Amino acid sequence: MVFFTVLGWLMAVLASCGAAYAVMAAVFAGRFARLPARSTSAFPPATILKPLHGDEPRLEDCLGTFFAQDYPAPVQLVFGVQDEHDPAVAVVDRLRARHPDIDTALVVDARRHGANAKVSNLINMYAAARHGVLVLSDADIAVPPDYLRKVTAALEPSEVGAVTCLYTGVAAGGLGSRFTAMGIDYHFLPNVLTGLSLGLAEPCFGSTVALRRALLDEIGGFKAFAEYLADDYEIGRAVRAKGYHVAIPNMTVRPSCSENGIGEWLAHELRWARTLRVVAPAGHVGSVVTYAIPLALLGTILSGFTLFPLGALATSLAARAALKWRIDKIFGGEGGPLWLLPVRDVLSFGVFLASLFGVSVEWQGERLRVKQDGALLKS
Repeated sequence: MVFFTVLGWLMAVLASCGAAYAVMAAVFAGRFARLPARSTSAFPPATILKPLHGDEPRLEDCLGTFFAQDYPAPVQLVFGVQDEHDPAVAVVDRLRARHPDIDTALVVDARRHGANAKVSNLINMYAAARHGVLVLSDADIAVPPDYLRKVTAALEPSEVGAVTCLYTGVAAGGLGSRFTAMGIDYHFLPNVLTGLSLGLAEPCFGSTVALRRALLDEIGGFKAFAEYLADDYEIGRAVRAKGYHVAIPNMTVRPSCSENGIGEWLAHELRWARTLRVVAPAGHVGSVVTYAIPLALLGTILSGFTLFPLGALATSLAARAALKWRIDKIFGGEGGPLWLLPVRDVLSFGVFLASLFGVSVEWQGERLRVKQDGALLKS
C-alpha cells in the first residue's frame, strides 16, 4: 500500500512539472508570434513539389492554395503520383483547368526507389523541376497567399540551407481527425516551440522543406533518403551536417487531418510516436512529463485520492486549458473542444507507452519495420 502511495506521489510530482511545462510553452508561443517577419526584395524563381497519394479530404482546397500564391517571380507547380488511376490526378486536372496561366506539371511514374513511397515519388518528379529553389510540401497542407514570399525570404541568408514551417491541424473527418488536430495543436506545436526556445530542437517538417537545388544535389538528392521513415528530419540533418541552419519563418501552415475513426488515428499516432522515438530517443522518453493530466490522474488513483495528487490533477487541468486557449488565440485555430482535451491526453499517453515497444508502423497501406537508424524494411 505504501508503495502505491509513494508511486502516486511521484506521478503527481511529474504531473506538476508537466503543468509548469504547459505554462512555459504558452509563454514561448507568444514569443514566436512576436518574431518579426523577414523582408526581402529578391524573389528567386521557385518550383513547388507536391507528391500525392489518393484523394484525401480537402485535397482540392489544400492544393488550390498553392495556385493562389502572391509571388512576383516565376513559380512552377509539380505534382506527382505513382499510379495513373490515382484519384488525385482528377483533382490536379480540375485545378489546372481553372488556372491555365499557372506553370504546372503532372508526373505519373510507378518506379519505386526505396521503402519510402513519398520519396520515391519525389525522385520521379525531380527531373520535371525547372527552377533553382525547390519547395517540398506534403499533399494535405494549406498555405496563406504570402507563403512563398516568406519561405524564400527565410532562405535568402547565406547561412540558411533549408526552411521549414510550423503547422496547426484542421479536422476534416470524424473523431479520429479531431484527435489528430488536437495532438498537433496542443501537444506537438507546444513541444516544438519549447524545444526551439530552449535550443533543444532542430526540426525539419514535411509541411515545408525549402532548399536550393544545388544543396539538395550536394547532400545526395532525394535518393539519399529513400529508405528512411522520417525523410524530412533526415533532410534537415543532412543540411545541418553541411554547416547550414534550418530556418523557421513566423508563419504556420495547416495540414488537413483526415483520420476517420479511432483505428486510423491510432495507426497514425503510433507511426508518429515511433518515428520520434527513433530520431530523438532521449527527447521522446523525456516527453513523458508533457502528459500532465494522465500522470496526475494515475497519481490520484494510486495514492488513494490524497490531497497533493488531487491538487496536481486540478493544476494540470487548468494549465492544459490555459495552453489550449493561448494556442488557439495566437494561431487562429481550434483543434477541438476543451472537454475533449483530457480524453485525448489520456489516450495519447497510452500511445506514448505503446511507442516505447515494437518497431512496426503502417503507412499508405503498407506494414513496415523501422530500424534503429530510421531506415525502413518491409514487414
